Amino acid sequence: MCALHGGDWAGYLAEFGAMPLDFSANTSPLGLPPGVRRAAEAALEAADRYPDPACRELRRALAAHHAVRPAQVLCGAGAADLIYRLALAVRPRRALLPAPTFAEYGRALALAGCAVERAALREGAGFVLQEDFLARIVPGVDLVFLCEPNNPTGLLTPRPLLRRILARCEECGAMLAVDECFHDFLAPEAQQSLIPLLADHPRLVVLRAFTKFYAMAGLRLGYALCGDEALAARMAECGPPWAVSSPAQAAGLAALRETDYARRLRRLIGEERPRLAAQLRALSCRVLPGQANYLLFFHPDEALVPKLRETGVLLRDCRNFVGLSPGWYRAAVRTRPENEIFLQKLKEVL
Repeated sequence: MCALHGGDWAGYLAEFGAMPLDFSANTSPLGLPPGVRRAAEAALEAADRYPDPACRELRRALAAHHAVRPAQVLCGAGAADLIYRLALAVRPRRALLPAPTFAEYGRALALAGCAVERAALREGAGFVLQEDFLARIVPGVDLVFLCEPNNPTGLLTPRPLLRRILARCEECGAMLAVDECFHDFLAPEAQQSLIPLLADHPRLVVLRAFTKFYAMAGLRLGYALCGDEALAARMAECGPPWAVSSPAQAAGLAALRETDYARRLRRLIGEERPRLAAQLRALSCRVLPGQANYLLFFHPDEALVPKLRETGVLLRDCRNFVGLSPGWYRAAVRTRPENEIFLQKLKEVL
């Protein structure tokens, strides 16, 4: 069985015989862009042939998009695929993670035989990474994972601290892996990607995915940008060939051209997130000021997930995140009508 994540619509469908309103998965509420859908469908004409195992055209397009070299780009079946490839390629003996954060970092590292240390994000500090994280990066730590913005908190590391973490990793000989899968949801003024720093930092890796922003979770497409081309080559060897299907490669190429979709999505999230947060606070929830397309909140009722499930709404229970207690939940930010239904159902069960 796979680890518990959000988005288990199939389990709900099997139990209730209908599709839920899913607030447990934080993908774009606008759905798959029409141009991406057409590109994926057209690629099915060549489904009798193996996909390009090197994703040459997509890697060239991503390299041009991010102003890096194609050899620095590795495509995979979602960011999770690349997280496991990175752990197996680096084989760190000791790694450092904040807690709470995305669970697959720890699982991938454990699979690679790595000892994992977790630096607690303190509730009293709003679950924001603090300066004392620097003191945990010492010689002997081989790999540091950060999620920017973090999942499930939706919070960013302060920009100056993020730069100091990168510098500290270099001083100690550690690799820094930064998961930016939710970066595209940020308002332009909040964006602080480390991709422009790859040229000067060979021990830096940035992970991105089409999964969330372009609602391509079922197509499975992510990519790693490596400061060191040799690392990208090693990661490619740490998994099966043909990891990215032809429809997924075609969809990725089309998604890079969806500039109007991107503007509409950022505008929608920018409008609905503060509104949803205010309504949750009105229901006596403690809401973190997340900047992505989801909100982490606390309510003392520890049974909100099964209660909402009975009404047809899925919510992410975050008690299985290291560092979070029962009562913490993550809700996606969706369209105004969907958010209204979610809030009404939440009022009913409360």
